[in-house]
Amino acid sequence: MVAGETSGDLLAGRLLSGLRLQLPEARMHGIGGARMAEHGFVSDWPMDKLSVRGLFEVLVHYREISGIRKQLCQNLLMEKPDVFIGVDAPDFNLDLEIRLKQAGIPTMHYISPSIWAWRGGRINKIAQAVSHMLVVFPFEEEIYRKAGIPATYVGHPLAQVIPLEPDMAAARNELGIALDATVVAMLPGSRMSEIKYNTATFIATAKILCDRDPQIQILVPMVDEKTRSYYIKLVVAARLDGVPVLLIDGRSHTVIAAANAVLVASGTASLEVALFKKPMVIAYQMMEASWQILKHMGYQPWIGLPNILAQEFVVPEFLQSAAKPEVMADALWSQLNDAALQSRLKQRFTEMHHALLRDTATISAQAVVDVIAHHK
Repeated sequence: MVAGETSGDLLAGRLLSGLRLQLPEARMHGIGGARMAEHGFVSDWPMDKLSVRGLFEVLVHYREISGIRKQLCQNLLMEKPDVFIGVDAPDFNLDLEIRLKQAGIPTMHYISPSIWAWRGGRINKIAQAVSHMLVVFPFEEEIYRKAGIPATYVGHPLAQVIPLEPDMAAARNELGIALDATVVAMLPGSRMSEIKYNTATFIATAKILCDRDPQIQILVPMVDEKTRSYYIKLVVAARLDGVPVLLIDGRSHTVIAAANAVLVASGTASLEVALFKKPMVIAYQMMEASWQILKHMGYQPWIGLPNILAQEFVVPEFLQSAAKPEVMADALWSQLNDAALQSRLKQRFTEMHHALLRDTATISAQAVVDVIAHHK
């Protein structure tokens, strides 16, 4: 298995929790993180070697990443595993899967690249690369079956991890926050490149909110000490280190559960916020050259997963130059003070949660076992 970032590690960890029950003696290795390691997975390389985002950022690390893929491919061609599972990271995994599939090794991919949002032509490459696709959104299964690619809808593992009725009081007690406080969570991203481009705008937004209401509490979860140090460095460089922000080590779900509203970078985290039934503003910034290329590749008017699933702007999105602290602060302020909007969002997100709720670990693990049996 290969997972390239924190969200992939989470997805893979859920799959492995079911697979380890069915294959207790299996050797499971490749590239992964802490959640995968909990189920006996062994990483041959550190996962953060692959945690790079943006076209030009990837180019800087291309030689190292390419070298890892080449060595891993050679190792797997010699080993001939019973199955290879690429977890997200399509730019890394699909080329690897093509080589392995050509060599007769069954390949699975979990989760689908967002071909329904942009770069739809990739389905032809996926057909070359993937023996069986595990998809996490209901509408994806039909897309793959029409293309002749076996697929199984497994539900989204986050829909199982996150309770249908999150306990805000418990989360606030854990964090030592008053039950009647107004709390805004800010999630600038888990990758270093995301933190690089989103931090200054996010913290400037926090400053505006705190200026309007000095009692507002701003919480920012940090993946690890490395990201915390980098975040602090960026805040100091932006001369915004006077903004009263509480940095929390890990526990992003606790932070979201404790919040009244959330400012979140686009990605899996926006779906997590929706499953916690929280009002949110989605924002994203990246290297300008990357943005100029990517903005012409989209098929839909939305980039946030909650909006894509709803097929409408249920929450606002501010991208690149539109991600201005003033407008994001205004949007969050409205969400904090509009009880009717909060109620509507809770209803929409609850419906979304039910649609994504399946026994993901069991269904995905069974699909893996079936693929292995089919290729024996």
